[in-house]
Amino acid sequence: MITQETFVDIHVLHKQGFGIRAIARKLGLSKNTVRRYLRQPIVMPSYSPRAKRPTKLEPFKPYLLQRIDAAKPHWIPAAVLFREIKAQGYGGGVTLVRAYVSQQKPKSTEAVTRFETAPGVQLQVDFTTIRRGRHALKAFVATLGYSRASFVRFTESERQEDWLEGISLALSFFGGVAREILFDNAKCIMIQRDAYGDGQHKWNPLLLNQAKHYGYKPKACQPYRAKTKGKVERFNRYLKESFITPLAASLRQAGLELTADLANAHIGPWLAEVAHQREHGTTKVKPAVRLEEERQAFMPLPATSPSAPPIQPKGPDLSVIPFESLQHSLTIYDQLLEAHA
Repeated sequence: MITQETFVDIHVLHKQGFGIRAIARKLGLSKNTVRRYLRQPIVMPSYSPRAKRPTKLEPFKPYLLQRIDAAKPHWIPAAVLFREIKAQGYGGGVTLVRAYVSQQKPKSTEAVTRFETAPGVQLQVDFTTIRRGRHALKAFVATLGYSRASFVRFTESERQEDWLEGISLALSFFGGVAREILFDNAKCIMIQRDAYGDGQHKWNPLLLNQAKHYGYKPKACQPYRAKTKGKVERFNRYLKESFITPLAASLRQAGLELTADLANAHIGPWLAEVAHQREHGTTKVKPAVRLEEERQAFMPLPATSPSAPPIQPKGPDLSVIPFESLQHSLTIYDQLLEAHA
């Protein structure tokens, strides 16, 4: 039996004028084989299914199924099951376990309901990592639930003060205060989850001081459910693909490295001219248009700075656009980039 590729080669060479002997010599076949397949031009060889080879996981599958069945209606994470069978002698990797266990997970029959909020109700905040290591680069991102307008501030750390300063600058940037701010479960923001009962968390005192000053209610998303704050998560991916990657490539061509200062220098114009002017995939409306509507529903910004302890921005006032934290003027960097364009 020859392969489909060889079958095609026989007929192609024949159409190109090669004789049976020449075709047999080129393809390493007998003349009878070539002659047989030329006489049967419509018969295409088919591949027989390859027998599945048993994996290292096979002996442990009955145990996994028992454990999965015993845990219903709850679910045991694949990482936990991996540790259990590893202790029993399993010598494979966790990827194989995850793939098998995921096949056993019941498929949800519920329709996915997209969670939407009214204007001025919710602001989702998060930190996303751009670069790890010694020269780390992170981004504080705040996305409004209704308009999908976003604020971004790049930092080298993800400390408590970075969260608080990012929130303060974001509220100034949007020109008002949403009624609630949705957080991930960051340790520097939330001291203890459900400390006073279900959904009653123990928050960082400095965050509570800020919330009291601005009038917003801090809320936490459900653990292991990133979709709870899906709006800001989706923007994080868009930010990296549409802003970070192109900018980093341009800077690299100019012999420069992407830093927090440089990223902050360019993020303001990009938000105003690109991100907020695109038609959003879900709302089908530009975030800039919805932001104007949302601003009418915001609570007003307080007239004074927070007291005890104050939250003061580092460097120049960023209340209008978030790109003033520079070691040099923006025009210098633009000139460098233009010179290497």
